[in-house]
Amino acid sequence: MTVTIALVVLVAMLVFGLPVALAMGVSGAVGLYLFGGWPILRGILKTTPLSTANDYEIITIPMFLLMAEFVIISGVANDLFRAATVWVGRLRGGVAMATALAGAGFGAISGSSTAAAATLASTSIPAMLKEGYEPKLACGVVAISGTLAMLIPPSIALILYGIIADIPIGALLVGGVIPGIIVTLTIILTIAYLVWRDPESAPAGQSYSFGQKLASLKRVWLVLVLFFAVTGTIYSGIATPTEASGIGAFCAMLIAAWERQLTPANALRALRSAAQTTCMVLFIIMGAHIFGYFFTLTRVTNDLTMWVGGLETSRWVILAVILLGYLILGFFMDQIAILILTVPVVLPLVLQLGYDPIWFGVLVVVTAEVGMVTPPLGMNVFVVARYTGRPLGELFRGVAPHVWAHLIVIALLAAFPAITLWLPSTMQ
Repeated sequence: MTVTIALVVLVAMLVFGLPVALAMGVSGAVGLYLFGGWPILRGILKTTPLSTANDYEIITIPMFLLMAEFVIISGVANDLFRAATVWVGRLRGGVAMATALAGAGFGAISGSSTAAAATLASTSIPAMLKEGYEPKLACGVVAISGTLAMLIPPSIALILYGIIADIPIGALLVGGVIPGIIVTLTIILTIAYLVWRDPESAPAGQSYSFGQKLASLKRVWLVLVLFFAVTGTIYSGIATPTEASGIGAFCAMLIAAWERQLTPANALRALRSAAQTTCMVLFIIMGAHIFGYFFTLTRVTNDLTMWVGGLETSRWVILAVILLGYLILGFFMDQIAILILTVPVVLPLVLQLGYDPIWFGVLVVVTAEVGMVTPPLGMNVFVVARYTGRPLGELFRGVAPHVWAHLIVIALLAAFPAITLWLPSTMQ
């Protein structure tokens, strides 16, 4: 009965639009009070804020967010798009393909999906519309390309999953590299199919000489330096993910200074934006911890695991149901909130079924990408709509083919776990 009341309070608060952090914290507090009275509730409320912020790996979140802010200030993302356009822009739909490549590059130096979508919207959409691209195609490519930042390291979503699941963050980040490449190629192949089916939707681009292509790479070396400063140091074992996040933020600051964009006003804006987002994430984690303590004390997770373990059905069917649940939740909730709310409940079940937690984490994040572009929430679509002024219905139709392609990738990753679990012994 206590669990039912707490869940009803949680759902009611979410329906009425309260922040997820507040909804989880209040509903968890109500459940704890009904379960053990004021003494238990007071003890948990006294210790939860400190235990939430007192995790060494939490430092990776503000550092990677600050790195993303410095990257945006430096204008490196614009250089990525221009270089990709020079190399593949000659093809029909080449500028759209360049947008996907730029999205992957920006994802490799930023963990924020919405920041990636906003940056691409301000750079690539005007270029595509100027060349005669169909607005639906152009906006759909930008919205889906922005989601790559959720998967390609450094990924805030994978970091949060690692913190919640208590598994090596370095292994998670490196495990997202090959799936990130696969998703990028899938977006490019989807664009190729769309322009083949409707040649009028995208023109053939301008061709460039080999010298011009080489010249375009002069501005990309900064991105490669930043990528190897983060992912390279993690993979080689030189630095832990926490240390790599600090290295990445420092290198991004140097890049902004190199580009003469590190003015006092820009630096203050970057620090303020990173601090605000970090506070939001920590608030969500704190609310999830309160709710998680309630679930632990009432043994909801254990009872659910035992019940599912007793079902006479294939574990792959159970996995399919879990992923379907993540897809449905993505229609209505923020992806970070979904991870924090569901992982403590779902992961013990996944482990009992014999699945690898690193593989499952990458699979969940790829699934969560779909929620970034599907109605009614579709955060990336709303970001693109705000920058372009295009109707939401048009944008959701433009991203629909990419959603179907993403579902194929999810099935591929589920069927072949080795795509994710290719880690060296130092990362296991």
